[in-house]
Amino acid sequence: MKGMRVLVLGGGASGNAAANLARREGAEAEIVSNDAPIPEGRFDLAVVSPGVPPGHPWLAGLESRSVPFMSELQFGVGHLRRKGWRLLAVTGSKGKSSVVKLVADALGGIPCGNYGFPVSAVEGEPGWAVVEVSSFMMETTSLPPDAFEAAAILNLQEDHLDRHGTISRYHALKRKLLAMTRRPIDASRGDFASKGAARLFEGSYFDNSVLSKNACCAVELMRGAGLSDEAAAAAFARFVPLPHRFETIAERRGVRFVDDSKATSIAALRAGVAMCGVRPVRLVAGGLAKGDDPAAAIFDLTKRVKKVYLIGHCAEVFFSSWRAHVDCEVCGTLERAVEAAKRDAVFGETVLLSPGAASFDQFENFGRRGEVFAELAKKEG
Repeated sequence: MKGMRVLVLGGGASGNAAANLARREGAEAEIVSNDAPIPEGRFDLAVVSPGVPPGHPWLAGLESRSVPFMSELQFGVGHLRRKGWRLLAVTGSKGKSSVVKLVADALGGIPCGNYGFPVSAVEGEPGWAVVEVSSFMMETTSLPPDAFEAAAILNLQEDHLDRHGTISRYHALKRKLLAMTRRPIDASRGDFASKGAARLFEGSYFDNSVLSKNACCAVELMRGAGLSDEAAAAAFARFVPLPHRFETIAERRGVRFVDDSKATSIAALRAGVAMCGVRPVRLVAGGLAKGDDPAAAIFDLTKRVKKVYLIGHCAEVFFSSWRAHVDCEVCGTLERAVEAAKRDAVFGETVLLSPGAASFDQFENFGRRGEVFAELAKKEG
């Protein structure tokens, strides 16, 4: 890249990582952020951060000036392959980060992409990089059929319709990944199977009806990397769940409090409710809706949920969709919702924060939302 002039669109973590990588490789790099205009002059390449949507004027400007562009994912993967790294990839609607963490730990590798480091930030002696791939990344990504040693789609549900418009478009972007790998693993298909996998994760975090298919994908990824089944079983046994992914954070007077703040879609909310098992659920839900249909959760709510405590921007929308099927209370804030759920909950029940919506209407991110929930759950009174 020596002597090239690279434009990076978006100044977040991935944009900064791409600019730093370009500079390490001898290029001149310039970052544009906050909808600032594209600078004058010639650029040899543009790298697009995942936060830049397809219709953004930046992309039209690049096309009018015949500047080739690619995603930060593509930019980083290309660099790692040239350096001798071997890569695995994971995509899907729910559970990607946990699978990436598990597999990276098993291989002694680096988790990167949508979880961990930006791909362009991975440095050091070549080894395994395990990449979490989002649908946003795939909009501007084109990679060869041997880019990844193995790649998995865990599941395909309804999500990010505010960005992609239709379910079919969202799913198609996810499926692009399978054309970029030597060993495609598609658990979204009905015929997916992983021989002998169940015994490897028995008793682990993944040993339940919701996450078992993700675990089978992880087994296939580890096998694709040449790991023995014994080493895979050991990785499952020592796995520690990520924060805010169905994390039990308190139990008071027989009432369990579970932080599933990462559940930012209706599909993820449904999974969170299902993971509560036979325990009755008092569900805290709501936030900034992502365009998916709340009615899709009605079956799960009527089967398992005693009452829903609604917060945030979409509280009234969720209330209108669910009130005929389950007891609902519009609380507005997380503090009022947890107070009400603590007041109502009895021995043997679970108070579950599984919002089914993004956090940005009231919190800086889902992590902060989960932290506040934990503080409120542990508060006396």
